Amino acid sequence: MTDNNQDILIIGTGIAGLSAALSAAENGFNVTVLSKSHDISDCNTSLAQGGIVGPAENDSPELLASDITIAGDGLNFENALREFSEHAPFLVKSVLQDKCGVDFTLDSSGKPDLTKEAAHSVRRIYYSKDRSGKAVHSGLLNKVKQNKRIKILGGKMAVDIITINHHSTDHNDRYRKNRAAGAYVLDVSSGEVHTYLSPVTVIAAGGIGRIYRYTSNPPGATGDGIAMAYRAGVPVINAEFVQFHPTTLFHRDFPNFLISETLRGEGAVLLNKAGQPFMHKYNNKLKELAPRDEVSRAIYFEMEERGDSHVFLDASVLKNIDPAERFPGIYSTCLSAGIDMRTEPVPVVPAAHYFCGGIKASLNGETDLAGLYALGESACTGIHGANRLASVSLLEGLYSGISFGQSVAEKFLPLRPYLKKSIPDWISPSEEADPAHIRNDLENVQSVMWNYVGISRTVKRMQRALSDLDYLNHRIYRFYREARPSRALIEMRNAALCASVIARSAIADSISRGCHYLSK
Repeated sequence: MTDNNQDILIIGTGIAGLSAALSAAENGFNVTVLSKSHDISDCNTSLAQGGIVGPAENDSPELLASDITIAGDGLNFENALREFSEHAPFLVKSVLQDKCGVDFTLDSSGKPDLTKEAAHSVRRIYYSKDRSGKAVHSGLLNKVKQNKRIKILGGKMAVDIITINHHSTDHNDRYRKNRAAGAYVLDVSSGEVHTYLSPVTVIAAGGIGRIYRYTSNPPGATGDGIAMAYRAGVPVINAEFVQFHPTTLFHRDFPNFLISETLRGEGAVLLNKAGQPFMHKYNNKLKELAPRDEVSRAIYFEMEERGDSHVFLDASVLKNIDPAERFPGIYSTCLSAGIDMRTEPVPVVPAAHYFCGGIKASLNGETDLAGLYALGESACTGIHGANRLASVSLLEGLYSGISFGQSVAEKFLPLRPYLKKSIPDWISPSEEADPAHIRNDLENVQSVMWNYVGISRTVKRMQRALSDLDYLNHRIYRFYREARPSRALIEMRNAALCASVIARSAIADSISRGCHYLSK
């Protein structure tokens, strides 16, 4: 089946994909949005706890840019950061509050009750208790569903980007300037692969957390969009910079549950298993409010030095704040695990959280391949540099999505009519993939990345990782070509490729900075 009824095809339903769909539709385009999950809200955006950077009375574009730059270890793209810091925060009010009706937590005067997270100089973060991402995503999704120009399809997983140089059966297209023309898309339920042709294709498919053994990300974060762009020949940059969140709950029944950085912003303290504070040893000035990469390393080194499996986050010291009221989601989950955070510390460990690299793109999503855009965590615009400042990612997704919708008309070129006949349908092998092979290969990728390309890296470990991953990718490639596609198989293939890209980039970067920390 071939579907060519859209002007714009968007892969992903997080804040970047939905804001792009809304903005493009309001500018007259017909948009199709794909989610590989049947649950449209199954994305990192919905899981975000802390909040989103917005306008604050005691803030300025210069101060925001400075904080982002310090957290990013100076590797940020100055031009993009200047534009972003000046304009992006105001979209929180004009788009999320006014247009989408997102209910942020208010203070006693009826104004947004701003909070603070690590490495922020001022309180500038808008939040909805500890379910900020869910509130933002719900508001955006409701607004998107009201727009008749937007069609959302669940259970549809992009397999590969269609490009005219590679896929067209017209031999003349191999000589023309390459461009994206849509995507091959798997119907997750039926197993059939359909052809979605589109003049504009947008990758907003999220991050890569699931290529690591321990992560805060949902199951779908396997680097799909990044792998598709890489296979299409689009540059992927800054891939060595993988941010680890310092605090996820250490409990076998809740393996990927995030404990928001906002707790430390409000005064919670990190303790080792002996009950001793330790952050002063690693950053005596900022302590618990040091950038995420520093806090994650401090926890890692403290655990390594003492031989401990975890550390503790003590929220019982919070003043004038009831954790059950301020952080109801975190409190209830901890209580389910037998931990009352009002009276006892919470066991925590670091976990893979956010990809600071990605598909090289401008702030409006434009990539080096005509007709292909990248937004959100799939993209690298230069905003984050070598490490992300907390609560900036949601704002980047929102700003890039809105900017894309406002600017896409400038370079919109309809597909040539002949492409409807020259792009062939997908041909699937009949053999079913063995689930045990898929599961084992993915676990191998996750183990290699966690042990060799994780929080603390050495050249020998990274070389070992790349050797293992290259062999694994060779085996997966043969396996993939002979098997009928499924969500699990495609995710495993993408995860293995992303892991190799990250490992190769890490080996090539001999400078220890931000999330890329080299041990001697």
